[in-house]
Amino acid sequence: MRERPGDNKEQEKYYSGKASKHTFKSQIIILPHAGDIVDVIAGEPGSKSDIILFRENRDNFDPKQKFKGDLGYLGEDLIDTPIKTPRNSKLTIDQKKENKEFSSKRVFVEHRIRSVKIFRVVQDRFRLNPKKYAEVILTICGLVRLRIGALILPTTIAPLPSG
Repeated sequence: MRERPGDNKEQEKYYSGKASKHTFKSQIIILPHAGDIVDVIAGEPGSKSDIILFRENRDNFDPKQKFKGDLGYLGEDLIDTPIKTPRNSKLTIDQKKENKEFSSKRVFVEHRIRSVKIFRVVQDRFRLNPKKYAEVILTICGLVRLRIGALILPTTIAPLPSG
């Protein structure tokens, strides 16, 4: 969530009708078993939907690359999503079983997203300069990568020259 912008045009740009507040949008792409954070998009206006944000940035990946996502990505041909419950009816037993299998494979990704949300920057009001939001999110993702051992650090550290 961000501070309410003073400019009316800025207010419309960052207002999320779903959340009923002014927000930033972030998207994190993670390897299937949550081994590493592959891509981070942060600081986008809150009015953008998940699927639009993905479509704007999918050129960074192989066109044949498949993804797994939640129902926010329903309708995108490159992203597998769970089966949505139809209005005024229920899912069949087979559909429920399929959704359970889907979520059991995706739970690791949700845990990795949780480890980014622990830092509370995503949920709480961001009181710094809005231009620094993406920088802060990228720093947090770097800390998470360091924690899970995905960040490759040099094995030896050369001393700084004195003088």
